[in-house]
Amino acid sequence: MGKLVFGMMQSLDGYVAGVAGRLELPPPGVALGRHFTDHDRGLAGCLYGRRIYEIMRYWDEDRPEWDADDHTFAAVWRTQPKWVVSRTMPSVGANAIRVGEDVGAFVRRLKQDVDGEIDVAGPELAASLTDLGLIDEYRLYFRPFVLGGDKPFLAAPGLHSASCPASVLVRTRFS
Repeated sequence: MGKLVFGMMQSLDGYVAGVAGRLELPPPGVALGRHFTDHDRGLAGCLYGRRIYEIMRYWDEDRPEWDADDHTFAAVWRTQPKWVVSRTMPSVGANAIRVGEDVGAFVRRLKQDVDGEIDVAGPELAASLTDLGLIDEYRLYFRPFVLGGDKPFLAAPGLHSASCPASVLVRTRFS
């Protein structure tokens, strides 16, 4: 049985993107970057919201400016099964399946059919899955920055981390 986990880097004030998305957290340092590579290596797959999937497609093709750690992460990311929640994307990349309708039913089946940890990527997707009671664990990766507003860790009107089920384990990690 699968375990659905939402984890994301966030500022000390609880945001994953700043004002109108113009401000964002700087990339993780070497140690945190390696942590994410090791973490992703152990996943059964990743369930993406459309926007974060479009950002992560950056890793689809090698780039000359990358260092060895970037190449390692890209190789891990490319081999990982991906499910992309979008009603508007006409297609998705390699090793990915588009999920367009009845996301709740799809995720329930996914949790039954896939053994291991399934990452949830994207605050809007995480908020909708939280509303459905489908996320099993939240992981907060605090970064020593303040963004001052815009997109919170759980990005839905009226939804705050206090709305998460009490039985959820919350882990923190500073970079």
